[in-house]
Amino acid sequence: MKKLNEDRNLEIGSKILLKNNQFLVINKPAGIAIQPDKTGNKSLIDLAEIYTKKKLFVTHRLDRPVSGVVVLAKNSECAAALNEQFQNNQVEKTYLAIVKNAPTKNKGTLQHFLIKNEKANKSFVSDKDTPNNKKAELKYEVVAKSDNYSLLQINLISGRHHQIRVQLSAIGSPIKGDVKYGARRGNKDRSIHLHAWKIMFHHPITKEQIEVAAPLPEDKLWEFFAPKLDIL
Repeated sequence: MKKLNEDRNLEIGSKILLKNNQFLVINKPAGIAIQPDKTGNKSLIDLAEIYTKKKLFVTHRLDRPVSGVVVLAKNSECAAALNEQFQNNQVEKTYLAIVKNAPTKNKGTLQHFLIKNEKANKSFVSDKDTPNNKKAELKYEVVAKSDNYSLLQINLISGRHHQIRVQLSAIGSPIKGDVKYGARRGNKDRSIHLHAWKIMFHHPITKEQIEVAAPLPEDKLWEFFAPKLDIL
C-alpha cells in the first residue's frame, strides 16, 4: 500500500465526500490513524487541517487498518452536537466486512460482553456481565459470496472498542487480514477487509438528515463484491 504520509497532503482533497461550514466527511484510506499516535505519522485530522487550513474536531473513530467514512467537525459546537448523537445512538453506521468463514446463519444479531485490555490495545469477549465489561450488539447479514469469501453487511447497535472485529472473531468469522483477531494471514498492506460504508446523522444546525456512502477501496476482492451492492 502506498504510504499516505508521503503524498497524502495532495490526496486528501480527493477523499472528501461532503463538506460545508459545519463539518466534512472523508473516505479514510486504510493505514492511516484518525488522530496522531506514537508512530509520528501524519494522521487524518492532521492532513484534513492542512487541507482546510483550520482546526478540526474528531466526532468518532475508525481503527487504523479500517477504511471508510469519517466525520470531522469544523467547530466545537458542531463537534459537541455530533458527539451527542453518537452517544445517544442516533447515528446509523453500516459497515461491510469480508470473511473467510461465513457465520452459520446468514442473518442474525450478535450480543457479547467485551472487556478492553489497554496495554494490548485489544478487546476480549467475556462470559459474564461485570462492572468492567461493556455490552456489545450488532446486526449482520451475509449479502454475497465468492468461492472463498463472504461479504457481510453490519449495522452497529452499540459502539465499542474493536467491536466488529472481536464479535466476528468470537463466532469463528474473523475479518480477512485481521491477524489480531484470528485471521490466518495478514494483508500485504496491513489493512483489514472492514469498510465503514455508510453513515446517517442529522445536521447539527438545520436538523436535515445527512446520509453519505464511502466508495469501496481499490482492491481486487472489494471490486469483485462491488457489483453485488447498489453502489456503482
